[in-house]
Amino acid sequence: MTDERMEVQRTIAAEPGAIFAVLRDPNGHVSIDSSGMLMDSSGEPANAVGDAFTIHMDREALNDYPMGLYDVTVRIVTYEQDREIAWTIEGQLNIGHVYGYKLEPIEGGTLVTSYYDWSAIDPVWRERGIFPILSEGALRATLGILDRTLIRKGSTPY
Repeated sequence: MTDERMEVQRTIAAEPGAIFAVLRDPNGHVSIDSSGMLMDSSGEPANAVGDAFTIHMDREALNDYPMGLYDVTVRIVTYEQDREIAWTIEGQLNIGHVYGYKLEPIEGGTLVTSYYDWSAIDPVWRERGIFPILSEGALRATLGILDRTLIRKGSTPY
């Protein structure tokens, strides 16, 4: 972890393709969210850089800013099938932070790296001192929920 980027890893007993299918799908984002902010989604799974879908949010889960219910656009900025996917968030606040996952096939499954990078945020947001918005624990929890989601889909043994 650096001052502007956080990474966590977990080995998941599933093929990279099964994991990537969850990560490129708007419903997958909602399913694996550990923050409680992602409520629902609209749109189709991503297939390339530039693709986008909508996530319906409720910021009250973090109890930090009284934004209530709102929508954001997830815009894909990195897309390498079954290897890496990353996105930025667009909407009423275009801050410039990036969330992503790298997938590395290993014996017995996939090493999944979840990352959160706020190195390119606008200086106005940097001065507010609110980053990181999510904790390392939240990223780790999302990987656990991703693993559970794959188990329930039958993509990984339990």
